[in-house]
Amino acid sequence: MTVQTFNPKHSNVNPSKVGYHHKANHNQNRTIDQSANLQNTALVQIDKPNDGSDDAIKTPKVGFVSLGCPKALVDSERIITELTREGYQVAKDYDGADLVVVNTCGFIESAVQESLDAIGEAITKNGKVIVTGCLGKDAQKIRTMHPAVLAVTGAHAYDEVVKAVTHHVPKPAKSKTYDPKIDLINDAGVKLTPAHYAYLKISEGCNHRCTFCIIPSLRGNLVSRTIDSVMNEAVALKKAGVKELLVISQDTSAYGVDLKYKMAFWQGEPIKTKFFDMCQALARLGIWVRLHYVYPYPHVDNVVQIMADSMKISGGRGGLLPYLDIPFQHASPSVLKAMKRPAMSENTLERLAIWRQICPNIVIRSTFVVGFPGETEEDFEYLLNWLKQARLDRVGCFTYSQIDGATANDLPNPVPESIKQARYERFMALAQQISKEKLQEKVGQTLVVLVDEIDFDENIAICRSYADAPEIDGHVYVDDIDETVKVGQFLTVTIDEASEYDLFASFVA
Repeated sequence: MTVQTFNPKHSNVNPSKVGYHHKANHNQNRTIDQSANLQNTALVQIDKPNDGSDDAIKTPKVGFVSLGCPKALVDSERIITELTREGYQVAKDYDGADLVVVNTCGFIESAVQESLDAIGEAITKNGKVIVTGCLGKDAQKIRTMHPAVLAVTGAHAYDEVVKAVTHHVPKPAKSKTYDPKIDLINDAGVKLTPAHYAYLKISEGCNHRCTFCIIPSLRGNLVSRTIDSVMNEAVALKKAGVKELLVISQDTSAYGVDLKYKMAFWQGEPIKTKFFDMCQALARLGIWVRLHYVYPYPHVDNVVQIMADSMKISGGRGGLLPYLDIPFQHASPSVLKAMKRPAMSENTLERLAIWRQICPNIVIRSTFVVGFPGETEEDFEYLLNWLKQARLDRVGCFTYSQIDGATANDLPNPVPESIKQARYERFMALAQQISKEKLQEKVGQTLVVLVDEIDFDENIAICRSYADAPEIDGHVYVDDIDETVKVGQFLTVTIDEASEYDLFASFVA
C-alpha cells in the first residue's frame, strides 16, 4: 500500500496538484539521533558527582532506530527505558554506538523494504545490529538479506532484546555512587515523543482476521492490560508533565474482552477492565485523552456521551476529547465482506448520526483502502456517495497492495494500478473538499489549542486543537505570539482563516 501526503504552509499552493495532507498511516519513525535526543529530554538532568571516576567513558552506548506505528514506538520506549535502567546510554549516531537496535515494521510491503534498508544501513555504518519488531517474525528473510545481524526477535519482545544487548555488549558494573540519571527515571519511563504528549498502549494483538491484514500473525491475539496497570501509567504520565494521552491498541473498543472485563482496584475503588470504564476513569484525569483505533460498535455511543460531558466540565482543557479514529476502510458491503471487516454489518451512517446528536462537535477521522481486489466502479461510487453523506473531518487513503501472508492475495479480479491511482485521486479530492468546507465553519470560533512547536523566525506557534492528532492531522497556526508562549501550553484563540486542512489564528495575550 502507498500513501501520499501534503504538508501545507499557507494556501498559495494547490494541494490537489502535489498530494494530500491527512495521512493514512500513523508512522512514528525515529532515526538514531532522534531517539537519542528525545531520550535525553525524558531523563532527569542532574549531573553525576565529580568524583574523578571515568564511568562516563566506560558507559556502553546503544543506537536505536524505531520504525512503524505508535504501538511500535511504545515498544521502543519500553526497551530504551529498560536499557537505561541497566546503565546503558543511547548513542546519537552510528559511530558512537557499541551496538544498534532496529525496531522494524512489517505491516505493508513499503514498510518491509524500509525496515530492510534501515537494517542494511545500520550494518554498514556500525556492524553490530540487533533486529526486533514486527518484521522479526520473518527472521529467515532478515538473515537471508542481512546475515551479519546478531539477533532477531519479534514484536514486543522486550526481555529478549535486553538479553541480546547485554550478551553482545555487557552491561556496566553498578556504580558505587548514586547516579540520578538512572535512579530518577520517573514511573512513566523514557518517552520518544515530545514531553507534552504520550502514547498509552492498552492492549496488544487483535482477534479479527481481516483478509488484507497480517497483524494477528505478527502480534498475536488480543491481550489487554489490566485497568489498574493502564491507569497507573496514565497517572505517572500526567505527573511527568504530559498534557495529552493518545490511547492506542489494535482494537481499542474491544479492550478487556479477553479478560472478561476483570475487576481490579484503582485508588481504592473497584473498576472493570472494560472500554467504557477505562474512558470514564481517564476522562477524570484533567488532561486531554484522545482515542485511536475504535470500531463503530453500538457500545461506543456511551463513550461519546462521556466526551460531551467531560469537555463541558473542563472548558476544553481536559477530559475525553470529542475525537474518534475509526478505521472504516471502505463502505461498499461487498468490499467489506471480502475484507472480513468487523462491524461491517453496522449501519455506520446511522451510527455517525447518533454520535453527532450526542456530541455535535465530535470529529471523526478514518482511513480507507481503494483498489481492493474485486472492487468495481459501482463499489467505488458507493464509497464516494457514502463519504458525501458521512462528511468525515479527517480522511486518509491507501491504494491496495499485496502483503506477504495476507489471504487477500488470493482473491480474484485484482484492480489495475492505473485505476487504483485514479480512484485514490478522486477519493482524496472529495475528502479535501469536505475538509475545506468543514474547517471554514470554524472561522470566528474560539478554540483551545495545545502548542506543539514554536517558529521563532516567523513568530508563530504551531498548535493543535481537539480535532487534530499529532503528525497525522492538521494544525492551528497562531501568529504574533510573544515570549510567554511555550511548547506544551494551552492557548485560547479565535480562528481568523481556514485552508483545506489547517486553521489560522492570531495570538491575544
